[in-house]
Amino acid sequence: MAASLALLLAGTASAQQSQRFDQFELHRSVVYTTFLSAEVAAQYGITRGKDKAILTLSVRDAEAGDTAGRPMEITGRTWDFIHAGELSFKEIREGRATYYIADFEFLDREWRFFEFRFTPEGSTKTYAYDFKTQLWNQGR
Repeated sequence: MAASLALLLAGTASAQQSQRFDQFELHRSVVYTTFLSAEVAAQYGITRGKDKAILTLSVRDAEAGDTAGRPMEITGRTWDFIHAGELSFKEIREGRATYYIADFEFLDREWRFFEFRFTPEGSTKTYAYDFKTQLWNQGR
């Protein structure tokens, strides 16, 4: 089932964004929870709903030629114009790959803001990153 989540997240590559931080490349995507099967959502403790989504993050050492995400220390928060809160990241390890997910609720058609700090394994430097995205309720 873990592979099911990885395949789903890989399938969102068109929505995936990346950013370079020195030799590290951070990949992120936001996925609606309604895209997850009930079984996969249950396995990861994710509540599915029309106003729920998941932030996925992975970081790799691009200069070393890594293709799999590596472990990192990460903290972050998210907010819209009414709600704010800390993100609770779950680490997922599949073979050599490590990535992180955090689920959250959103308001229909509102902008959702994210900011986080991360330190990739093997680095002494902590990086900061922020972005915003607009989300729509997934009618169900």
